[in-house]
Amino acid sequence: MALAKLGVVVLDCPDPRALAGFYAEVLGGTVEGEGDWVDLKVPGGSALAFQKAPGYVPPKWPAADASQQLHLDLVVEDLDAAEKGVLALGAKPLAEQGGSSFRVYADPAGHPFCLCAC
Repeated sequence: MALAKLGVVVLDCPDPRALAGFYAEVLGGTVEGEGDWVDLKVPGGSALAFQKAPGYVPPKWPAADASQQLHLDLVVEDLDAAEKGVLALGAKPLAEQGGSSFRVYADPAGHPFCLCAC
């Protein structure tokens, strides 16, 4: 028997509303809340939360002295189309792109995430 169930994945960031808006454009869903804590309700019942972190320093990828600690794998049907979309929304490539199974980016706050072919 499990001791707990997953509630939400929370990303620290300097601007919770802006980062929630980025992921709402990528994943769909509804942004809820203002201030230091913002939720993104994603279709299918999933959720992400974004928490203001004063002094936030983005992780480096890959770097042993400032590791990523967490990243999101986002499943897509068309890597090229999804890449074009996330770059237009402000994502930055973190590795040589053009792979056939996954590609690595940073969101506008610097969190690493992968687009993964389904």
